[in-house]
This record gives sequence, C-alpha cells and structure tokens, in this order.
Amino acid sequence: GLPVIGSKCQSCEFKSATEEEKNGYKSGFKECWKEQLHWRESDFNEPTVLEISNFRGSDRCIESGKVKLKELTPEDINYEDSPTPALTLKERQWLQIEKVQDNDSSVYFDEDSMRNVMATWTYPLHFIDFETCAVAIPFYKGMSPYEGIAFQFSHHILYADGQVEHAGQFLSSKVGEFPNFNFVRELKAQLEKDSGTIFRYSNHENAYLNMVYQQLKSSPELDKDELCDFIKTITKSSNNSKDNWLGDRSMVDQWELVKKYYYDPATGGSNSIKAVLPAILNSSQFLQEKYAKTIYGTEELPSFNFENKVWIEFDDVGKVKDPYKSLPKMFAEASEHDIELLSESDELNNGGLALTAYARLQFTEMSDYERKELEHGLLMYCELDTLAMVMIQEAWQAMING
Repeated sequence: GLPVIGSKCQSCEFKSATEEEKNGYKSGFKECWKEQLHWRESDFNEPTVLEISNFRGSDRCIESGKVKLKELTPEDINYEDSPTPALTLKERQWLQIEKVQDNDSSVYFDEDSMRNVMATWTYPLHFIDFETCAVAIPFYKGMSPYEGIAFQFSHHILYADGQVEHAGQFLSSKVGEFPNFNFVRELKAQLEKDSGTIFRYSNHENAYLNMVYQQLKSSPELDKDELCDFIKTITKSSNNSKDNWLGDRSMVDQWELVKKYYYDPATGGSNSIKAVLPAILNSSQFLQEKYAKTIYGTEELPSFNFENKVWIEFDDVGKVKDPYKSLPKMFAEASEHDIELLSESDELNNGGLALTAYARLQFTEMSDYERKELEHGLLMYCELDTLAMVMIQEAWQAMING
C-alpha cells in the first residue's frame, strides 16, 4: 500500500538538502508526495499546510485535498477575528496564508502596540540567553533523570542612547562540576547593577530559573536565600510551583512580542530566533547599515568573542547571509546535514549543538587545544543568540522612530 501523507511528514527523516539533490541523492519525502499528489518538482517550491505556524489541522486539510497554502480559506483553519490588537494564533496563521496567496512579502508590524509596550521598559535593556541540558542519565551525583543543567549564558546590554555592548557571559565546562549555582551567582552579579528591563526569548530561561530555585532550596549552599530572592525578582513562578510570585523585574519574552506584533513572510511561519534573525536583517535598512561596518568587537561595540566582526554580508542574489552560518563549525566532522539537525533549535529542543558540545567537554578525553576550540565555539554561538535579540530590538526601534 501507499504510505499516507500527513502532518507526520513534517518530521520526515528522509528529506534531503538541495545540495545533496544536486549530487543525485533522492528525497524520500518528495518521492512519497510525488506518488500520491502527482506533484512535479516545481510544486515543492510552494508553501504547504505543514508550514503553518503551530497548526493542528494539517491532516484534516490534506485529507480534504488542500495541501498548498494558496488553496486554503479562513474556514479551513477555523479562523475567527479577535477584538484585541495583538495577533492571536489564528490571526497569525491566516496572515501567513494570506501573504502567500497575495504574493505579498511585506513585513507586518504593529507599531502602535509595540510603542506602548516599549514605553513601559526601563533602560538599559538586558538580553540574556541560556544554554542548558536535561539528560536521561544525570552527569552529577544526586541528580534525578532529566533534571536540568544550566551551563552557559550570554548577556548583551542596549543603552538608551543606542550604545550596545556584550556585557558578560558564563560557561562552566570544568569536568564533574555541577554548574547551576555558580551560574545563578554570576547572572545575579551581572544583572543587579541596575534595574533595567531584562529580555528572554521564549519561556526557557524562566523555566530553568524556577528549576534552579527548587534545587537551591534543598541545597546546603550558604547564600541560597539571597540567590532564591534574586531568582524571584526576575521570574514568574511556574504553574506547578507551590509558592506563587511575579518578580518586579520579571523577564520580558521577546518571542511573545514577535508573535503578537511582528510577522515577516521570510520566516516561513517559524518564530525561532534562527529564522527571525536572517529575516529581519534582510528587511531592516538600519541593521544593514550599522552591522556592515567593522564595528562589532571594537572599543565602540565591545565583544568577548569577536574582533572587528562584520555581520552583514550579501550572497549572489543580494540576500543577507545567515550570520549563524558564518560561525566556525563546532565539530569538524559534522556534515551540513548534522549541523542543521543539531541547531534546528526551535523553542523545544533549545540548542542541540550546545548540548552536544557540553557533553563532549564533560566526557571526552581531549587536548587542551581541542577543549579551548570547543569552548570558543560555544561562546560565539551563545553570544550571537543574545546579539540577535539586540538586533531585533534595534530594528523595531528604527521602524518606530522611522
């Protein structure tokens, strides 16, 4: 019998990259679809229901013979209007479909709402990103399976006058050292110098700090009360927490702001920072002018891991190259395909690349040189994550101040 196509095709492991196809490799995904839908190669260039952001109804659409976005109507996604200015998930999904149908590549940006939100923030703005892992077999004594480890963060600051700096970072790669408490100590030291608004991208950072809070409470650490109090000021309690709190400096989720007020068709419906960054670099005149200069990693714009780095480079068709692709490969032996898989960090499997590198630092015998190289790679990737957040903010500000 024929394999039945559907939403499961989204995670098909038999897809091939365009490069591989040029070399004569076939894509199992395409073979199935060609057989069932009688598609030609050109059909695959058109967006399908599998690309609708966070959509649960793709099987239903495919069964009724509607596979391409251009074939959908509002009823197909159970569309409904909402009275609030912020885009609901349904409105966002329909916006994505509509722009495909109208062949409209323009950016949607709700300036008024964003201006109102921004007016509530305190400068300087802090952008943080954590690298973490939760593994079945714990790395450290006394931990339960899938208990989380926070081993790295990056921290950028954007000042009221537009000045940007990579303000700090943390990476614990010492073999056998449980990093979480030192991680929070360092985060506290870096963030308590002022009362500026702090940003995260998705709920990951909030969830991890809640977990470390629980770990601290049952630990013998002498400064645990101070650290717990600090965690409470910058987080909101998790749903499953016995105590309830909302910190007066609770982190603002930039990912939520993207989802409510900003949509660029170039992201193809993905809200992952890895998709939003290349899109916004391609649409923002401000970012292109600023970061085409050798300004990053200079006295003017300090960085811990880069010197005189130019972030804006154009490819043959005049598109800005994805900055993530300009970083050195973390593992020499990993193919492009593996790297795609590892760094496909949507909100769920945050940073598989970093996790793999961290596990290696813990368990692999390696020379000091290799260790230094791997650490440097980790630091660069994480720094780009928080720089990406800064760039998104700068582009929005430029759009508002026009």
